[in-house]
Formats: sequence, structure tokens, C-alpha cells
Amino acid sequence: MDSRITFVLMLLSSISIGIKLDGNGYVDIVIAIGSKVPQDDMLIDKIKEMVTEGSFYLYDALDEKVYFREATILVPPEWNGTDFSKARTESFGKAKIRIDNPNPSYGVEPYTNLYGECGAEGDYIHFIPEYLLNDNLIELFGSRGRVFLHEWAHVRWGVYDEYSGEKPFYHSNGRIEATRCSKNIQGQLYEVTAGGSLQQCRIDPQTSLPTEGCMFFPDRNQITNSSIMFFPGLDPVTAFCQENEHNYEAPNMQNSKCEKATWTVIFEDSEDKDTLRSLKPLQSPPPPPSFKVVQRTQRVVCLILDVSGSMGGLRILQLQQAATHFLRNIVEDQARVGIVTFSTTASTLSRLTTIDSDTTRENLIKLLPKVASGSTNMCLGLTLGLQILCEDNGDAFGDEIVFLTDGQATDNIAGCAPFAIQSGAIIHTLAFSNSAVPELTEMADKTGGIFLAPNDKITSNQLMDAFASLTLSTGDYTNEPVQLESAGTSTSDWFNGTVSVDQTVGNKTSFVIIYEISFPGIYIQSPSGLIYTQTSMSHDVSLKTVTLKVPGTAEPGDWKYSIQTTILQALTITVTSQASRDDVPPITVKTRMNQQSSDGTKPMIVFAEVSQNYRPVINADVWATLESETGSAHTIQLLDNGAGADAIKADGIYSRYFTKIVNGRSSLKVRVKNQGQTIFGLRKNSGAPYVPGYVVNGIVQLNPPKPPVSEEPLEVGSFTRTATGESFEVKLSGTTPPNFPPNRITDLSAEIQEDTVLLIWTAPGEDLDQGTAKSYEIRWSFELDMLRERFSNGHEVNTAAVSPQEAGSVEQHSFNLSFPIQNGTTLFFAVQSEDEQNAKSETSNIAQASKILPGPKPPGISNPGINLTVIVISVCVVTMVICFIVAVTTWAVKRKKPSAESKVALTL
Repeated sequence: MDSRITFVLMLLSSISIGIKLDGNGYVDIVIAIGSKVPQDDMLIDKIKEMVTEGSFYLYDALDEKVYFREATILVPPEWNGTDFSKARTESFGKAKIRIDNPNPSYGVEPYTNLYGECGAEGDYIHFIPEYLLNDNLIELFGSRGRVFLHEWAHVRWGVYDEYSGEKPFYHSNGRIEATRCSKNIQGQLYEVTAGGSLQQCRIDPQTSLPTEGCMFFPDRNQITNSSIMFFPGLDPVTAFCQENEHNYEAPNMQNSKCEKATWTVIFEDSEDKDTLRSLKPLQSPPPPPSFKVVQRTQRVVCLILDVSGSMGGLRILQLQQAATHFLRNIVEDQARVGIVTFSTTASTLSRLTTIDSDTTRENLIKLLPKVASGSTNMCLGLTLGLQILCEDNGDAFGDEIVFLTDGQATDNIAGCAPFAIQSGAIIHTLAFSNSAVPELTEMADKTGGIFLAPNDKITSNQLMDAFASLTLSTGDYTNEPVQLESAGTSTSDWFNGTVSVDQTVGNKTSFVIIYEISFPGIYIQSPSGLIYTQTSMSHDVSLKTVTLKVPGTAEPGDWKYSIQTTILQALTITVTSQASRDDVPPITVKTRMNQQSSDGTKPMIVFAEVSQNYRPVINADVWATLESETGSAHTIQLLDNGAGADAIKADGIYSRYFTKIVNGRSSLKVRVKNQGQTIFGLRKNSGAPYVPGYVVNGIVQLNPPKPPVSEEPLEVGSFTRTATGESFEVKLSGTTPPNFPPNRITDLSAEIQEDTVLLIWTAPGEDLDQGTAKSYEIRWSFELDMLRERFSNGHEVNTAAVSPQEAGSVEQHSFNLSFPIQNGTTLFFAVQSEDEQNAKSETSNIAQASKILPGPKPPGISNPGINLTVIVISVCVVTMVICFIVAVTTWAVKRKKPSAESKVALTL
């Protein structure tokens, strides 16, 4: 073993990926700054201040049990500095906290990208540089440490907001209440006019609730200290809502998704539940967090390729084809690449070489292995690959390994896997075999790499897809390849298709066609009608590959390909491109499962996020194909409807439960198509609430208005994308997949129209959100807790006429109660569904509806109908009387100006 590697490994303690709770302290927190963020050393100081402040708030909020112990700040490769350590496994794409340019839907507002179910970790927190650098924003959202804790609760513990932008008010016992938790938070309702003054909130005659523009102004001094998920910016608020004060009536996301108090989710459902319950409070306040600042500079990659006998025939050819695609179209300019092979022995095909021209790329391609023989000594390959990575600066910190093997080791890889993990390199593992050793998964998991298990079926194109996914994002998606198409078929006729090139891509566009037996006829037509034939393409006979590199920027629109063969053979096509402009990031697709390994006891969920510069792309057609190692494939449409597995409607995150699970490893591939004009959603969920102002001694003190967000649409036409997710593994106790009940309904809504109740929800399935349920059970009550705790004791609604529709359909049911509904009455409703095996779903979210008849006085609001003019005149008259009676004090009274604002409070 190289002595330099031994020395480096002695200096390392452990490598770990992902946030952990180590004792009472959170460690391995990565805060990544996007590559497009200009250098500003003050930004690093502000990050440290925010996390440090947040640590003390966390300590107070969770009964003095936990705090932030260690955090790493990853700065962009473009930043200059001598104080930056070399990044190891930290990367922008894996960071749970990101500092990057704004999401146009949010502007300066911090938010968390939430994917999954209640209690599941979120994807990442997004702050923008201006939020951290502009101290004037503190009064709009509260202290940064408090806001950080609010977002931390989203991303780490999977809780939701307790305010609501969509339903800021609701009726309760004939009164208007602000959506909040706890209900003990006191405040007043006002509407701010265009001129910046206050006026009484108006009431919508249709809903009997305040109209849009009415806002809740909390009292700055409160008698309650909760809740952080409602108003973290309020000074007295230092705790999360617990069961004894949780407001279950509030129509917020926390209730619809969790139906539990925030505190309960943290201690019973979150990633940290077991540790938190067992921890004892600290004996003294914790120390401030420690920080290190790291940087990833030039990308360094070593391909470690298995050329043992079991890789012979078709597999070695697929290795050449996919590695060629990686070297020619995927790995970026100025990256350094080495190539190592292993079988009975290990060999160096290329030491680290800088990608500085197409000639360099082609020279590396010529070195790729063409013959396979011998045994599979993985440790020899790993050791030699690490030595190659150490040649540039003495260590492998932050470098990458692409380890491709059939997965059947003849040596003891368990003996060298820890050595590779401790090296500080990011290890991506690609395993052909269905009996690949578990260390391959472990190496990827523990180093921040990805694990892929492509099968060798030609038409699946999986190895090409795997190599195409091997990018390491810095947050600058304008310099990263985007896969537009990946498709395959077996035919003796035509293989046709359309690839939509939108305006966000077009540079470095390539069409790669692979054939199995004989050279087919190939025709590719541009949107304007220009036809490319074989004469415009390069043909590599040994690789059975034909490539078209579109010159310049590919024309936007539909590109049509037609491939003709006269003999039965497998054909595949892969299309990649890059951003057409440096200042416009392309539309991207990211996909993953909610679990990388499953025993079948917990449902698996497929996610695909479609976005452009953080803006969600909605109304696209998104299909996921999950293919097992045996070749059986299951294709499902992913939905963005806020029902079933999908957490939030129209947020650009498409989801679905995967119910057809089978034993073994499976691959994940997502195809996205959008025909016509691309639609961007305004995703507004799980963010820090803007504080419009406070009530101090009965007088409202307004904050400056929140900076406006940009809603300028980007003109983007039709587009296509494909994306590959990490492979996952299922280990069932038996051979039969589990049967799950219908999914819980989370979007039930209720409305009272005269004496008729109208319920609307999204249909669940027979198995979670697949198929069609057998029946519904609907119950109502005057008491919310009745349905929460004893659903079967509620009053039953006759559902004999209700026939469930297919999962994802909109269900509506209207009915009359057996008594007239009185004005001011509030009723609560819930639904359970049942499948053919009589398995029942969990009780739905509890919907409420109130009957409020229009009247001269808005319900639940005092001081109605008094306007500013009346108040000012009244005050003047009183002042004149006082002046007349008490002449000696006339000069003092005249100097005082009465406060109109203090007289127009609308109290809850």
C-alpha cells in the first residue's frame, strides 16, 4: 500500500454523510453556497451567526436537550481564499442547507423544499444571500436564528407550517379566528391600504370571512410561548406546540398532513425520535457550534472498471459504449480523469488527464478496455484507483471514483471497503449483477456517492443512463449536461420518436444511437425541416454507435428521429444537451425513492422534481419506470395533485406510491414530457412567515412591506427530459408483495350551502393510491375531538349512492342532515375508505364547515363599522369640550395629536 495513503488515512477519523444527532449535538450539517453566488466573505460570518443563534433557540425549544455542535460551509469553486480546506464528501446537491440565488416564487423569504409524508426529512432549506446580508429583513421575518430553527424543523423533522397563506382565517363557534397555533396567541385584524394606512377588514359575503388583504397582527407581548411553526419572529415564542395547546381546528398544513401537534411529530415520528426520547437535558448551556469552511475545486474522477471474465461479451461492449458517452458528452471541461481496470490484477490505462479539448477526450476513449478475462479482485482495483487519485496532491479528498463491476468478488472486499470509505473520496458504484456484494451499496452510501444497479438488457439503456447521471453539481446547472431522451426497442422495422428541445437548452446537443447487430438507416429532422443522415454523423463500428453532434445551438422545437432496420435487433437512442444561455438555467428533473432499502413494511414512494431555477414546472406528464434486476418493469404515472403520496399540490414535485415491489434490486427512470406552453407554478409552502407588524400597547406598528416577488414568465415551449435515480433494494420476508390499505385522504374539504353539506376530496386507491377503493365511510360531529379519537362514534352519513372512482379522481358528495342547520353552527367531517380485503385507511384530515348567514355585523369581530373620519371628529369634539371646561390646560391638550389607529382595532 502506498505510504502516503496510509499516512492520510491515519489522519482521518470517520467519513459520514447526512446530518446526525451525536449525543446531544447535531453534527455533519453541510451548508452549501451555490456557484452563481458572488464572493462575499461577510456571507460566511452571517451564516455562522445564524447557526450559532439558532443553536441556543434549539436548546431552549427542546427542553435543553440538543444543540448544533458542528457545521461545514461549502463555498463555490470560483471563490478565492487561503482559509478554505479541501472538501471531502460535501457537495451542493447533497447539502440540506443551501445559500443560492432566489426562487422567484419566494424572493427573499426562506423556505424548505418538502417532499414526503409527515415526519419525513425535507429535501433542503433555501436561503438567499440578500436575506443573510441585509439586516433590514430581520424585522420582516424575525431574527435569523429563530427563522433557521423554523426551517430546521421542516427539513429535519418533517413538520409543516401552522399558519396558512391560502386559509388565513376560519370560523370557530361563530367567531372569526386567525389560522394559528396555539390559539392563545393574541392579536388584531387589519387591512393595509395602498397608501400604507390601516383600515377595518372587510368581510366577503360569500364566505363570511375577511377578504384577501386582511392580516393578523400579533401582540408583541404574549402570555404564551408557542409556537415556532406559527410565528418564529415573535419574541415570546420559544417553543413548539404540544398536545395540550395544539389548535386542531386551524386549517393549516400541519393539521391536514399530520393531525398531530408539532412536538408529537418531533418525538414520535421524526428521524430523531428514538434518540430524543432517551436524551437527558444538558447540565449547562451548550458551547457555540464549531465551523469549518471547505471548497471543492477542480473535479477529479477515476474510472475503475471491471474486466474480469464475467464481464465478457455484451457487458464489456456496454461498458465501452457508456464510458465513451461519459468521456465525450458528460464529464466537464477542465476535469481530470484517470482510468484503471481490474481482474486478476489491476492496471493503469491512464493517469490523471485534464480534459482540455475534444482530442483529449477521444484519446481517453481509445484507451478504454475491449477484452475481459480473469477473476474479480475488487480490492486491487480500489487500491490502484486511490493511488491514481493521490498523484496530484497526495490525497483523494473530494475526488470521485466510478466503480463499475459485475458485483461478484473473488477477493474479500469487506477487508478493503472501509479503507476506501475512509479515503475521503466520493465513490459511485455501478453493479451489473443481481448478486452484487453489499459493500458496493455501503461505499456509495457512506461517501456521498450514488449506487446504480443497471441490468444488461440492451433496450433498457440503463448503463448509458447510469453514466449520464454521474454529475457533481455546484449549483450552476448552466454548465451541466441535461438528458433529454433515453429510449430503446427491439424491432425489425422503424424506431421513431420525437425529442422536444426547449429554449433553456440547445448547446452541445448530441444524439447517440446504439444498434445490436447491423448498421441501421438513421434520419433526424430539425424543427425547420433540415434532415441529418448518416453522412452528417460519426460511426464507430467497433462500438456499434452512431453519433450526431448538432452544430452550434440546437434549434428549439420538435426534433424527430426515424431509425430503420430490416433485421430484428435492439436499438437505443440517448439525447443530451446543455443550457443555451449562461444566464438561464435549464429545466431539470431529479428523481429518487423515499427509501433506498425496504422490507415491505413501509410504503415506498417515487418522487420526481421538475423545476427551472427553483421554479416548479407544473402540469407536465411524468412517468416512472421501475425495473427489477430480473427484467420485469412497472410503469406508473406520477401526480402533482396534493393527494395520496403527493404532499403538496402544484409544487412541481410529482409523486406516487410504488406498490408492485419485488425482492431484489431495482432501477428507477423517469420520463417527463410537456407539449405546449410550459407552466410555472408559484410554490408557496413551508416557508418563514412574513410579519406585517405588531400590536404594542393597543397600537399597530407596521413593518415595511415584504419585497415583491418576480412573476415574470419565461417563454418555454414543449420539452422532454429523462432522469435516473439511485437503485433501491427490497428484502421481503416472503415472496408475496404486501397489501396496503387505501391511502389516507389529506385534502377533504367541506362547505355548508343552506342546509346541504358538500364534501370534496381526491379518491384514494385499492392499494394506497393505485386502483379503486371499494367503499367510503363518512362521519360528522359537533366536536372535532370525537372524530380524531373515536371516529366510529361520529354520526354516520349514508354513502349507499357513493361509488368510489379510480385513484386520483375528484370525488364530490352532497347530502342533507336530519335537522336544520342553525346560523353560527360549525360541523366537522372525516372519511375512511375500505378495500376489497376490508382493510381500512387511516382517518382523513378533519374538514370543518360553518353556516354563517350574512348580517349587519361581521361575526366575531368587535368595533365594526367605525371609520377613521367618525373617530377623528369624535376625538376633536371631546378635546374642545375639555378645553372649554379646563382652560388652564388648553395649551397641553392642543399639542397632543390623537391616534386614530389605536381606535380602529379589530380584535379576535
